[in-house]
Amino acid sequence: MRPADVVRVGAVGLRTRPLRVFLSALGIAIGIAAMISVVGVSASSRAELDRTLDRLGTNLLTVGPGQTLFGENSRLPKESLAMVGRIGPVESVSAVGRVPDVAVYRTDHIPRGQTGSIAVVAARLDLLETVAAEVASGSWLTAATSEYPGVVLGATAARRLDIRAPGVRVWLGGTWFSVVGILRPGQLAPELDQSAMVGWPAAEEHLGFDGHPTMIYTRSRESAVEDVRSVLAATANPEQPNEVQVSRPSDALEAQRATDATLNALLLGLGAVALLVGGVGVANTMVISVLERRAEIGLRRSLGATRGQVRIQFLAESLLLSALGGLGGVTLGVGVTAVYAASQGWPTVVPPLATAGGVLATLFIGAIAGLYPAVRAARLSPTEALAAP
Repeated sequence: MRPADVVRVGAVGLRTRPLRVFLSALGIAIGIAAMISVVGVSASSRAELDRTLDRLGTNLLTVGPGQTLFGENSRLPKESLAMVGRIGPVESVSAVGRVPDVAVYRTDHIPRGQTGSIAVVAARLDLLETVAAEVASGSWLTAATSEYPGVVLGATAARRLDIRAPGVRVWLGGTWFSVVGILRPGQLAPELDQSAMVGWPAAEEHLGFDGHPTMIYTRSRESAVEDVRSVLAATANPEQPNEVQVSRPSDALEAQRATDATLNALLLGLGAVALLVGGVGVANTMVISVLERRAEIGLRRSLGATRGQVRIQFLAESLLLSALGGLGGVTLGVGVTAVYAASQGWPTVVPPLATAGGVLATLFIGAIAGLYPAVRAARLSPTEALAAP
């Protein structure tokens, strides 16, 4: 028989028993939907967890100067930022440079010693993106404002200076600087909250900044964080790598990896159970179908149908029944995942591999489950089948 004839003959058995087919397909669909929804909800939960952990800086590493062998403070080379940026897995890099002996005041009448513990630092333009900081009001430094007396205040610094909105001036290093922006409190780099940040060129021109970074921030591929950390010191200061301090990877990264491993094991276990339930349902339906249709089988054999054709007919029915249940289960599972993720405020994530794998696995299980009933039907002799009540 041609493939089209096989499908048509296999569909005849399903159309003659619509209620049983519906209930059988529904059982398969529920099993597949359970697998897809578990995979989808877990993937959505993992996406939300990854988004939360990303805000905690799982792939953030910092590089700073340490001390020399004689206990003096060392300095990072001016070229260290560019050298760190050439490390392959590093996705973004930025830096700040502390401007020593410079303070910021609300007015020029405040005593010199009342600094409020606010640090003045030179900042690169890509700092915000690297440390995932956000501007509460105003704007971040631009190519234009970084060359002129403009300053962005951290959240704590703005509060200590009693500045609630940009547009005012502060006395910084003996020069009036205009406040162009105020940052929100940061999670990845809390030290920036109590800092007054000016552009790198403006710090060199107006504040006597020497151009040496005092803190380099790097974001790397999560799979290569440890590898990047192992070469950061030698890359930032090739001549004196022992005088460089490198932060260790975030504990959140280990938590993320442990969570992923646990969820993967859970998904495999639940998926196997769901597929097993679906396979048992297909096998049960097809065995009963063979028992009930022995007269039909005998008639077909008497009219010239071979054992192979009878075997293919029942195997096709099993595959069609599995396909109906698999497609329905995938649709139902995706819907359940979308509704639940939306109710939790999570992103809806259903891995394409899970949906395609669900249908293919259902067909595979259906073929195995329908093989025995198909072989049993093919072995019935015409006289035995026609004589059955």
